[in-house]
Amino acid sequence: MSSQPAPVAAFDLDGTLTRRDTLLPFLTYLVGWTGMLARSPTLLPILAAYAAGLLSNSRAKEIVFDRFLTGRPLVEFNRICERFARDRLPGVMRPRMLTRLGWHRRRGHRCVIVSASMENYILPWARTAGFEAVIATRLETADGLLTGRYDGANCHGTEKARRLLAWLGQRDGCEIYAYGDSRGDREMLALADHAFYRITPEEEPDG
Repeated sequence: MSSQPAPVAAFDLDGTLTRRDTLLPFLTYLVGWTGMLARSPTLLPILAAYAAGLLSNSRAKEIVFDRFLTGRPLVEFNRICERFARDRLPGVMRPRMLTRLGWHRRRGHRCVIVSASMENYILPWARTAGFEAVIATRLETADGLLTGRYDGANCHGTEKARRLLAWLGQRDGCEIYAYGDSRGDREMLALADHAFYRITPEEEPDG
């Protein structure tokens, strides 16, 4: 007789666990304000086109990654990601969502981050916070260098749901809690037995 699988709590990162987007702060940390200013003539039109709905999330990020990441050594890049995770991410977390995370962990639930942001800087923080896994956008490398392209698909929208199901392996009997704040989380939230969109105080669990 097989035992019931432990419930899963899937958290979006940007705007859900954190108070704000983390990609632009990370890119600023990566290249500095001088580097951001040098790239602003190409970066600002991309952001404006995305805000206007003229570029998809995936395409906008693909262009940004090409501008900022192409040719960077992976080892050096990961060191910067670890410093960003240590020095900056804790300061943008929502205390109430960390309390929610603790509620799940005390009950033995498997906690996972499902994010369109880069796996490289989420992983170091997630390990210290007690997450079991990180499902996020991966970066392609060649000969130890970043290519500026995705390794697979951008982890957004339907890809979030697909990869969460792939990580679960077998959904049958698994109770899922999911937390998100944007249209890119809708498919993941639709999978859940308990879906929380922009969680409000009255939705807090008991105990």
